[in-house]
Amino acid sequence: MGRIKRTNLPPKAVKARRYRADSLPYLLKDFSKRCAYSGQHLNRAGGLKCMEVDHFDPRSKHSAIQEYSNLFLATRHCNGRKGDNWPSSKERHLGVRFIDPCAEFDYGKHIFEDPSSCKLWSNTPPGRYQIRMCDLNAPHLVEERMSRRRIWTQLKADASIKIARSADFLKIKDIIKALRSQAEEMIPLWPEKSVPSGFKFIE
Repeated sequence: MGRIKRTNLPPKAVKARRYRADSLPYLLKDFSKRCAYSGQHLNRAGGLKCMEVDHFDPRSKHSAIQEYSNLFLATRHCNGRKGDNWPSSKERHLGVRFIDPCAEFDYGKHIFEDPSSCKLWSNTPPGRYQIRMCDLNAPHLVEERMSRRRIWTQLKADASIKIARSADFLKIKDIIKALRSQAEEMIPLWPEKSVPSGFKFIE
């Protein structure tokens, strides 16, 4: 099992001509309304209209009946960049592939977040391929990860001190609650690892 657990299977077959309508309600639950690749929440990605159903392996997207296990929730950005790309047999022989987060762990195994730049990096062929093909270091994703880091750092560092010293306890408590709610809808805190010296990020 991987990072994402599928527990909301559609009660009937997912048909190719209706694959979004047939699968979307269940994907939203299984993927917690987050992109399978970037982790971006639909509320941060532009709403439901900006969330798409990605065919993990695009080679089977024209089958009359779609396998639910091959359908992923993805932002328009990640799905658009990934498109119908799939590594060639030569690339697969070299270990290049997309990572299925329902079958294995991607973040923390193949993909890490650099704590200083909030950019993603990898030292494995699958991780590098996924970062590049899904454009996971796009400026808007890096900026969201940086904003999320600033909020969580602030909350963890001195929120309790401010509450303890504040005469307006309830007001500060409400501010912290709002910040926490905002941070929880941002891209998750991915496992961190500083990049090696001289490493070049995939842009």
